[in-house]
Amino acid sequence: MITNKKPRSSDTDSNYMRDDRTEMSEDDDRSPPSDSIANGSCPTRTCTPGSGSGSGSSSIPEYSAPYPDRVLENVLENVLWFLTSRKDRNAASLVCRSWYRVEAMTRSDLFIGNCYAVSPERATSRFTRVRSVTLKGKPRFADFNLMPPNWGAHFAPWVSATAKAYPWLEKIHLKRMSVTDDDLALLAESFSGFKELVLVCCDGFGTSGLAAVASKCRQLKVLDLIESEVSDDEVDWIMCFPDTETCLESLIFDCVECLVDFDVLERLVVRSPSLKKLRLNRFVSIGQLYRLMVRAPQLTHLGTGSFSPSEDVAQGELELDYVSAFAACKSLVCLSGFREIVPDCLPAIYPVCANLTSLNFSYANISAEQLKPIISNCHKLQTFWVLDSICDEGLQAVATTCKELRELRVFPFDPREDIEGPVSEVGLQAISEGCRKLQSILYFCQRMTNAAVIAMSKNCPDLVIFRLCIMGRQRPDHVTGEPMDEGFGAIVMNCKKLTRLAVSGLLTDTAFAYIGKYGKIVRTLSVAFAGDSDMGLKYVLEGCPRLQKLEIRDSPFGDTALLSGLHHYYNMRFLWMSACRLSHQGCQQIAQALPHLVVEVIKHEDTVHMDDYADTLYMYRSLAGRRHDVPQFVSIL
Repeated sequence: MITNKKPRSSDTDSNYMRDDRTEMSEDDDRSPPSDSIANGSCPTRTCTPGSGSGSGSSSIPEYSAPYPDRVLENVLENVLWFLTSRKDRNAASLVCRSWYRVEAMTRSDLFIGNCYAVSPERATSRFTRVRSVTLKGKPRFADFNLMPPNWGAHFAPWVSATAKAYPWLEKIHLKRMSVTDDDLALLAESFSGFKELVLVCCDGFGTSGLAAVASKCRQLKVLDLIESEVSDDEVDWIMCFPDTETCLESLIFDCVECLVDFDVLERLVVRSPSLKKLRLNRFVSIGQLYRLMVRAPQLTHLGTGSFSPSEDVAQGELELDYVSAFAACKSLVCLSGFREIVPDCLPAIYPVCANLTSLNFSYANISAEQLKPIISNCHKLQTFWVLDSICDEGLQAVATTCKELRELRVFPFDPREDIEGPVSEVGLQAISEGCRKLQSILYFCQRMTNAAVIAMSKNCPDLVIFRLCIMGRQRPDHVTGEPMDEGFGAIVMNCKKLTRLAVSGLLTDTAFAYIGKYGKIVRTLSVAFAGDSDMGLKYVLEGCPRLQKLEIRDSPFGDTALLSGLHHYYNMRFLWMSACRLSHQGCQQIAQALPHLVVEVIKHEDTVHMDDYADTLYMYRSLAGRRHDVPQFVSIL
């Protein structure tokens, strides 16, 4: 439906949804539809000094109940220790003022699903003992070139506020945030005991910022850069890690598109005896990978880099015993990378296949014949990402062996609409028959049938996530010529645990009627090029009470459909509608009717000038009101 912002082919304007290859799920949030915007887990019962300092501002303040019922509040504090889900903690905070106060004081993990949903000052004043912060910024469609650059989601106000409020902070996880080198420098200087930085689909920073983190965060355990855009400032950030033994447990930099000094990297790996996760970028050759594996046989997660010889390959690199190197990594359970794979090198991984629970071939252009010797030994595999180059035959091999499979993602090697795709309903049906424990699937194809989708709904009733992306606009069941309504209807009827759904192909309002009638726990719905009329969206908005995230593009929904959801928008995290039939007047009506909802109308430079319709509507709930960093192409109504 929508292609990734980093397409494989020169066709950068493909019209299909392609999920970003990240590890922070869009459905991690299990919070109820309330205006509690931060959710936590694992609160700390007693005051613990910051890791880098035992006194002063680096220590978490001791909690002391200010009321006569201190005994009761201390008991409550011990009870809240056992509430680890954000949903449960939100519910507890709504019981009464005392519970609200104690829950805030015992929260150690702060989750903000939309960085504009609350101001940093409000969040830090309520939650005063936080050790870990997770922030999400731009909506998911930013990954697919549907949001203009420089829209916002700046990390700067958040790092400034947390530096003052939480000098003992240990962890920061960011997704789709705009991060600068100055932000990373302030982070590195402010948190003396900082241990974990994860940047997923972030941009705006470079190797200079990474160097500041590496040099100043002496207790750093995790530095994960996942699908982020990192500029090359010609700074050797790997060299900035301490010369002494490090605390590193995870180092992921496969998205960094610049050379690293391999000798420096090798010495860093040697100085990191606790290192368990290492994912290398494409500039690391298979010969260099061999040297690292020999140095770090304790690895459990490995991203292989290019998995091909270097351009100026020496004869010795060709003669290395790669099979023995992999065989020595007896703890390896997760394998990814293969950025510029040479298929002749694949037999090297055979010794670890039997132990793998996760295998990512989403960058490896391999055939079914090359896959079969590998997958035939992967009996423990639970997560598998792959390109459609393996064809239906490869998926049949997966179905034969991988009986424990829980998650499958099949990406297109060539995302163009006008080609004959190598996977079809044949592969999907084989997976449904062979992998009956499947819980999540993302499946790109060029042709599909209702019968295959119905079979999956019956064979895999535990599905929580079902995303079927039929590339090519409004393609029907390629056997019967009928719309795909019955297939998607069967999914929402038979998969009682379904919370995330992406629909594609030729769909009428009947499909949306099924979703509204049976999708009672669906939280995230993605729609592209689908629907007959406003009734389709109306069915969804009136029938899906737990809907949190709704993203729609190029569909015939207008003002009537938009206004039908007035009763529900305050309970949703966001609504995105682009290239639909929304008038500026209709968007204004929403803003007037729901004053506590932020209604943004985004203008795209490359769109045809149409005064009657809004290019993109993005609206979200917020306790902070209108944001202060609005670019010129955004109008907040």
